[in-house]
Amino acid sequence: MDAPPQHEDCRPFVKVATLMSEAGLNVPRVLAQDLDRGFLLLTDLGSETYLQVLERERSLAPGLFDAATTALVSWQAASRADVLPPYDEALLRRELGLFPEWYLGRHLGLELSSDARDRLERFQSALLGNILGQQKVFVHRDFMPRNLMLSEPNPGILDFQDAVYGPVSYDVASLFRDAFISWEEPEVLDGTIRYWEKARRAGLPVPPDFGDFYRDVEWMGLQRHLKVLGIFARLSYRDGKKGYLEDTPRFLRYARSTAQRYRELSGLLPFLDAADEVAPVTGLTF
Repeated sequence: MDAPPQHEDCRPFVKVATLMSEAGLNVPRVLAQDLDRGFLLLTDLGSETYLQVLERERSLAPGLFDAATTALVSWQAASRADVLPPYDEALLRRELGLFPEWYLGRHLGLELSSDARDRLERFQSALLGNILGQQKVFVHRDFMPRNLMLSEPNPGILDFQDAVYGPVSYDVASLFRDAFISWEEPEVLDGTIRYWEKARRAGLPVPPDFGDFYRDVEWMGLQRHLKVLGIFARLSYRDGKKGYLEDTPRFLRYARSTAQRYRELSGLLPFLDAADEVAPVTGLTF
């Protein structure tokens, strides 16, 4: 790994790699390090991601996701407070703010009226009320097929340097409501139930009623999807990485499905309607 210190700090990577290894997960092992110059010598986890495998052969999904959720339960079972940064309200709100700033504002060219901002704030407060009330565990924060490697033992896990201590539903939402591959709801339900059963057996702090847990996963996923819509727009307009916007229809579908299912979240729907109906322009007031 070559991570110039003026751009990236390798210390969180080393710290989380140690935590995950201690929890029995398959992560790159640090063989040597020069943190002052941003160099790490790491073991290799192979050449194929879960995403590449699943794009080629979807029938392998049950086995791959079974291994992934087993690893996730082991990671969460190792959780301790005050070890990783908290996934607190300030961070969650900053992430949610990417949606109106970069997707609605920069991509669609919408200027939100004070009334629209008030409606968006009411929606965000309802969403965050649920998320902040969830039990907390170690959170990978990007636990999805693109960051899981086909390896032995399976999976190899990458891109964990931003790990935090936060909602128990977060990594499950990341895994089954993915940024780059879509699954039908019966498949999402099946995978989520299987995770929940493992988590219950391991004594993790998931709700005793699966319906409550699935609601938590959907609400947590909605926060993530709105964040990603903003991030993908920012990658396009600020960083010149245009391909990311091609994946935004998937997130709009995710968001609409959840907002339609729960009355408390219906305040988001007018903003999603605008996203569906307005071509990228500038200067429109919503």
